[in-house]
Amino acid sequence: MAEKMVDKVVRLMNNPTHIRNIAICAHIDHGKTTFSDNLLAGAGMMSEELAGKQLVLDFAQDEQERGITIDAANVSMVHVVNNEEYLVNLIDTPGHVDFGGDVTRAMRAVDGCIVLVDAVEGIMPQTETVLRQAIRERVKPVLFINKVDRLIKEVKLTPEQMQQRFIKIIDEVNRFIFSISPEDIKGKWAVTVQDGSVSFGSAFHKWALSFDYMKKSGLSFKTVIDHYEKDTYKGLAKEAPLHNVVLTMVVKHLPDPLQAQPYRVPNIWHGDLNSLEGQAMIKADPKGPVAFICTKIVMDKHAGEVAAGRLYSGTLRTGQEVYMNMAKRQVRVQQVSVYNGPKREVVEEVKAGNIIGIVGLKGVFAGETVSDKQIETFEAIKHIFEPVITMSIEAKKPSDLPKLVEVLKQMNKEDPTITIQINEETGENLISGMGELHLEVKVNRIKANQGLDVITSPPIVVYREHVKKVSQEIEGKSPNKHNKFYITAEPLPDNIYEAIKAREVPEMRMKKSTKEIWDKFIALGIDAKEARKIQDVYKGNLLIDNTRGIVHIGEVMEMVLDAFEDVMLNGPLAREPCVKTLIRLHDCKLHEDAIHRGPAQILPAVRDSIRAAMVNGSATMYEPLQIIQIDAPTIFMGEISKLVQNKRGQLLDMNQEDAHLSVKAKLPVAEMFGIASDLRSATEGRGTYSIIDQVFEKLPEDLQAKVIKQIRERKGLKVEEAPVS
Repeated sequence: MAEKMVDKVVRLMNNPTHIRNIAICAHIDHGKTTFSDNLLAGAGMMSEELAGKQLVLDFAQDEQERGITIDAANVSMVHVVNNEEYLVNLIDTPGHVDFGGDVTRAMRAVDGCIVLVDAVEGIMPQTETVLRQAIRERVKPVLFINKVDRLIKEVKLTPEQMQQRFIKIIDEVNRFIFSISPEDIKGKWAVTVQDGSVSFGSAFHKWALSFDYMKKSGLSFKTVIDHYEKDTYKGLAKEAPLHNVVLTMVVKHLPDPLQAQPYRVPNIWHGDLNSLEGQAMIKADPKGPVAFICTKIVMDKHAGEVAAGRLYSGTLRTGQEVYMNMAKRQVRVQQVSVYNGPKREVVEEVKAGNIIGIVGLKGVFAGETVSDKQIETFEAIKHIFEPVITMSIEAKKPSDLPKLVEVLKQMNKEDPTITIQINEETGENLISGMGELHLEVKVNRIKANQGLDVITSPPIVVYREHVKKVSQEIEGKSPNKHNKFYITAEPLPDNIYEAIKAREVPEMRMKKSTKEIWDKFIALGIDAKEARKIQDVYKGNLLIDNTRGIVHIGEVMEMVLDAFEDVMLNGPLAREPCVKTLIRLHDCKLHEDAIHRGPAQILPAVRDSIRAAMVNGSATMYEPLQIIQIDAPTIFMGEISKLVQNKRGQLLDMNQEDAHLSVKAKLPVAEMFGIASDLRSATEGRGTYSIIDQVFEKLPEDLQAKVIKQIRERKGLKVEEAPVS
């Protein structure tokens, strides 16, 4: 009797050298899900006829209706390469920038990625974003140039012209990888045709070629062009099957867990690497202590919450007791499973180096570290873009409010790039996301999947608060007047902020900060003594403890950090998050008796003094701006310029190639609502745009008071009490 796929997967899970954990990532509409279908068909998990039409990994109804991937989907499959079986744990990721959070989380679970590039469009903004996410997580890329059939049928290129086109794409990809690579991998991860780390083909027509395969089979691009000219291209899927060529490339060029974990673990886990846990993770040791990171929560209507993620060390079994480090809770594993797209297959045990699903982690969030006993948590999964658009959502029927609150909490678990603020007193629920489409999809899912009738407000923008200068020392007194804190606020230097954003410096409380982290701060220009006094790096802000000789400071420091983080989320001007702010605690006077310095005394004292220091330091509002690329025919140059100027935007760059125009512009998010339809009408439906980057810049002076007033009114804060810097 033939061996079932799940039995093959379980058998190969025990051989780490034959495991490849990979993601497929690309710009939107470059063909990822069609490509994934081909790999599934090659593994015998679906019919070859339906590959490219069935879109197995786009199993949500809204994904099929919109024709885009919204959720990352996992699948474990077995492939035979050079007569040996390999287990490929694959994650298909979204291409639309609004769902980029799924790409970031997928990168934490994998060791390698296949980057797809459309042969006609070339490297696009979202291609750069996914590469940036991969390199940041030390995930090694290989390249697949897709839609080569378009070069032959639509653009009608000769083999020589096709070769030039491919060289141009490969050079651009390598240049970009080199520019964003940290020193330890700079120049080592370039992709080349000669070594076989680049392949070409058509996912839609199910064929692919690489240098290795061309040598072995005697096929060339001339053969491919002949097939298309004679309309016999369907035979290419038999002569050069895509799954065969691509997976040979994956097995040869992407690392197995034993090769990847020694350089990936130090980048994502900041505990002691020489400890028992550290060594087990570096060696992917199945006999070591358990270390699992949850990268995604999936709801299963029968089993409840399923935590999908990567097991870095140890072995997980059904019924095993484990510890959730962020939730600080001991739980029992109810099920361990492997993924098969929308299906989960339950297995008895899984060893280190695999991507799996666990049932039983009650109250789990993406980013949770699960282990045998308490350990240092994995570094927080940090997304490249932050949520900048918010809308309020409420139930039409008051009786549905408790259910809506539950659904929103669940949604926040499934997608941490959505932030939810639930005010149970006023009944206002705020949902923030990456863009209009992101929020629209989430609201539609609430209506369709949960059967809830909800009302939403028009989307609004999330601003940031910042200080312009060094404030005076501000005294904060506790309500009982027995504790005093002396605090200043100042702008955080640009280079430190950029290092935090680029994750060169970890965002964390520095309780166990190491010499390595101090050295990073010293290299950024912070004095050696001061580097050791940094207590917290939080959402692009810093807290330094400059106090000396305070007896009870150790007992209240956690509360000081809680208060600091609270203000960084709710600034003084309009309770918007703070950015690029450095807070210093210069001195404090604490009551000798612990009963007089509890949270009810310390938290308000620190909060009030930080807010007052920020106002004294000329607190100001920053607005989010997005740098976008607009592509359209050259004849619409004037219309595009007018559109950008009408939206308070700024043209940064304009490139013209034949009849094609590519424009880079910087636009305030507040002016970008409805930009897709405005662009369509300005370019007769022929213009498209994609987001390259997101920045925060000072809101124009004439809009400051108006925006603060609007936000305070919306949040129910007293407008007349708005602090004035």
